[in-house]
Amino acid sequence: MTSEILVHNTELIFATRGKALHNITSDIAKQVSLSKADSGICTVFVAHTSASLIIQENADPDVLADLERFMAKLAPEDGSYAHDSEGPDDMPAHIRSALTQSSIGIPIVHGRLVLGTWQAIYLWEHRAMPHERRLVISVIGKRN
Repeated sequence: MTSEILVHNTELIFATRGKALHNITSDIAKQVSLSKADSGICTVFVAHTSASLIIQENADPDVLADLERFMAKLAPEDGSYAHDSEGPDDMPAHIRSALTQSSIGIPIVHGRLVLGTWQAIYLWEHRAMPHERRLVISVIGKRN
């Protein structure tokens, strides 16, 4: 019995509401379903330098609030950056993005993303104003 190797690529645009963590797990899971892959890997890439991706807890919203507070302390919007032509939140957004991830990979088993019980995929908008963020999703896998 041979398996069919497949590649499914798509781009999704997410309209963020400003600085926040946006749960995109169901949007990514839908792309895995559309790919018809039984096993493989799903990669998600955010094509921006002031937003990022993380896998984080989805049960207690205090976790996300604490992450936001931590990042605000780590990369404050206090105007002490040389790069400030795009506003006081831009350089801190670049720092926050550099400390997190622009791409993540999630295994696919039995046609589903393999995430832990309390895990979700988040698009983390680091800018204060709403933005449209482009994500590239690639599923590489096989059908059994």
